[in-house]
Amino acid sequence: MRAGNLDRSITVQSYTTTLNAYRVPVMAWVDVGTVRAQIIQSSTEEYLTNGASDTTSIIFRTRYFEGVNTSSQVLYEGQTYNIREVKEIGRRKGLDLRCERKVAA
Repeated sequence: MRAGNLDRSITVQSYTTTLNAYRVPVMAWVDVGTVRAQIIQSSTEEYLTNGASDTTSIIFRTRYFEGVNTSSQVLYEGQTYNIREVKEIGRRKGLDLRCERKVAA
């Protein structure tokens, strides 16, 4: 993986429980890390369900780091993408994150 190919910046977030000032549990998205990434593939598909909707799929390739799973999400260019699949490249060399964003039309 060449550093020059990692030309995008993404933020990975996890959904966690924290305690507020009144010791009440609050569920919130917390940043796991902001990393450099490469876009491997990007596509938009239209599915006909109960309403018209577009699904944008994108695959990010980044260096390996802990704490990423399918319950996490990615922020990229102001858009939120759900992580559908995490694939490890080599032995902790990198990660392919297959993400999806659903847009209601």
